[in-house]
Amino acid sequence: MAQIIDGKARAREIREGLKEQIEALKRRGVSPKLSVVLVGDDPASHTYVNNKEKACNEAGIISDVHRLKADTKESDLLKLVEKLNKDKSIHGIIVQIPMPEHISEEKVTNSIAPEKDVDGLGILNMGMIIKGEGDPLVSCTPQGIIDLIKTTGIEIKGKSAVVVGRSNMVGKPTAVLLLAEHATVTICHSRTIDLASVTRNADILVAAIGKAQIIKGDMIKKGSIVIDVGTNRNNEGKLVGDVDFDKAKDIAGYITPVPGGVGPMTIAMLLKNTVKAASRI
Repeated sequence: MAQIIDGKARAREIREGLKEQIEALKRRGVSPKLSVVLVGDDPASHTYVNNKEKACNEAGIISDVHRLKADTKESDLLKLVEKLNKDKSIHGIIVQIPMPEHISEEKVTNSIAPEKDVDGLGILNMGMIIKGEGDPLVSCTPQGIIDLIKTTGIEIKGKSAVVVGRSNMVGKPTAVLLLAEHATVTICHSRTIDLASVTRNADILVAAIGKAQIIKGDMIKKGSIVIDVGTNRNNEGKLVGDVDFDKAKDIAGYITPVPGGVGPMTIAMLLKNTVKAASRI
């Protein structure tokens, strides 16, 4: 039976640890502030933004949310981002993804000032992550994944790591961060032939492909670390991950649940990045 990697508990530890840093910044006259821009009426996005706002308030980070209509022009959104870039009281900016189809997510994300790009998705921060140079603001979910793996106490160096999913938000940066920890990394995706033959060799398996329970128990190496990034609804409407948890927990050594695994860590790392950005002032 696998040990459960408790993302909620770990995220709570991180938030508590940030409070002292936040108080120290406030004594210097710096009040960390995060601005969130939400375009449209996507229910999941509204939930995420509300959770982020609550987490900021609990940690002592000022947060404001700009809620825009779904038909907001891309040019108007870019003007708002530029205004936030110039506001010296704001240390972090995120524009919630997904955005409406008529808006270029890439253009908007790259318009955020790199020093305020606390989602770590802009081209400069991503480039620094890939090159292993500088001190970038690291993408929140990948950063949380690495942290959770490290909580197991098992060294990443030398391990075979498989990332299922190649998105710019999770899959690719997670693979790069695992490389930086000296793992041997394989990226799989929807066109991978015989996915199971690859995942069965993974000491560390990160499932981030967005398909409900696509990773079955017989696709997992015994004793491995399984990180499930997926959030999907099954046929019964239940929230499930990309991993068949009930079968996988009998084979894996460590596993994250859904919910309660990676999700809380994403928000915790967003707060961590905001404090980091504020501390550079």
